[in-house]
Amino acid sequence: MAKLVFFMRRLGQGVATLLLIAIINFMLIRAAPGDPATVLAGETGAADEQFMAELRARFDLDRPLPQQLLSYLGRLLQGDLGESYRQQAQVLDLILERLPATLLLTISAFVLSLLFGVALGAWASRHAGKWQDSAITTLAMVFYATPLYWVALMGVLLFSVQLDWLPGFGYETVGAQFTGWARVLDIAHHLVLPTLVLALFYMAIYARMTRATMLEVASQDFIKTARAKGLPESRVVRAHILRNALLPVVTLAGMQAGAMVGGAVLIETVFAWPGIGRLLFEALAQRDYALLLGTFLVTASIAVLFNLLTDVVYTWVDPRIELS
Repeated sequence: MAKLVFFMRRLGQGVATLLLIAIINFMLIRAAPGDPATVLAGETGAADEQFMAELRARFDLDRPLPQQLLSYLGRLLQGDLGESYRQQAQVLDLILERLPATLLLTISAFVLSLLFGVALGAWASRHAGKWQDSAITTLAMVFYATPLYWVALMGVLLFSVQLDWLPGFGYETVGAQFTGWARVLDIAHHLVLPTLVLALFYMAIYARMTRATMLEVASQDFIKTARAKGLPESRVVRAHILRNALLPVVTLAGMQAGAMVGGAVLIETVFAWPGIGRLLFEALAQRDYALLLGTFLVTASIAVLFNLLTDVVYTWVDPRIELS
């Protein structure tokens, strides 16, 4: 019962957070210079006042800003994210079409970065001061400091252009029309390079965090007591040091899991990956307000969801934390 109450309370906080985010995003976008109607009129080659007025009325731009905000929030409560100015389609349909590709990329990168980051950090802490520790720490610093777009471009040049091991662009082979497992393998082949590039940055963060927290926990008195009782070193590391050291790593991973979805814009653009990150970039270039607001809200919702899951995972990692 306590878990259900905790979940419902956190869910209510998440909904309130999303409402506040929706209002702030709406005000910020409306405060930007320019007018979508002007952009559309310029594309059609008709910029007379009557046509401009029709465009503003069609997309609810002819009313005062407070009324536009109330209308927008009312549509949100009904699950309506509006219509894209540029693509003449419902924003929700466009996002749902691109969302699976983004989730596939970000979840793969998140799992890869977390598993290898924790493993490398634990290995570095077990060999603190030795060459293994120095090598892992140096590589983590290099990948943390190197811009992702540069790593992406170098990956394309090396693995796609020079070695021809991996495809450098796209979601699947254009025109191949694979079905079944052949299509799954083709998508997985295209997924490898962008996943590795996106995971490297976060892997470096988790490795450094795991190493630091494990060294800190290993110096505490209860670890000395566990060793004095004659427990095997592997059990001390796994059940006592690592489990307690994972708490800050879980906190950091929970915050960055949602941010990774929005932060995939650059990776999706470089690798021509058809996700919502690339959709967001296109909407920004086209000044498509409705599509921008929709993608912002969806990425914020994913971030809130991951934060909620992080709170639940906390109780599994450390039972001492009470849900109440």
